[in-house]
Amino acid sequence: MNWGSPEFVILIVAISTGGWLVNNWIRARHGYPLEDEWGGKTVQPDQKANAALQAENAELREQIAHFADRVKVLERIVTDKSVNVAAQIEALRDENVREKN
Repeated sequence: MNWGSPEFVILIVAISTGGWLVNNWIRARHGYPLEDEWGGKTVQPDQKANAALQAENAELREQIAHFADRVKVLERIVTDKSVNVAAQIEALRDENVREKN
């Protein structure tokens, strides 16, 4: 075999690449962090942190929906005539009193 031939260089590159693939496959299968091209590590996402973030997002979405409803009411109050405004304010006060009881 000619040690300086292009086939030998390609063989060495193929063996190195194959070893790298097998190494990463074994590491991924057993839960170890993988290495990238520059030696940095990639870690598995933290499931507890993901669950906490999802719960917080759900709570924030509920708050946004609540505030959107309040903004709709305020827009309606601002754009309606003054006679209707007083009646709507009283209706909202009645609803709040019923909800508290």
